[in-house]
Amino acid sequence: MSIEEKLREQIKDNDLLIYMKGTPYEPKCGFSAKTVQALIECEAQFSYVDILENNDARATLPSVSDWPTFPQVFVKGELIGGADIVTQMHESGDLKKFIESSLS
Repeated sequence: MSIEEKLREQIKDNDLLIYMKGTPYEPKCGFSAKTVQALIECEAQFSYVDILENNDARATLPSVSDWPTFPQVFVKGELIGGADIVTQMHESGDLKKFIESSLS
């Protein structure tokens, strides 16, 4: 299985997935920390991939998702965006509504 296929499978198999630097318990960058905090405040259950521990994912995901930066958040296989978009959605209240409607 190629790394592209593996990434597509991870995205498909996880309802809410974040590719981030570090872990939710120990983020390694401010953008990842901010994004994880927004997901936690929405009481969302999510999976994660630490791209610092997986160089293949770090190098390949931007071409798979057509998004150049990290973190990257996927809901039901759809790229939501990175830290700025997730933070804006959270501040407006749209993130929790979107997650709840997508996962129900």
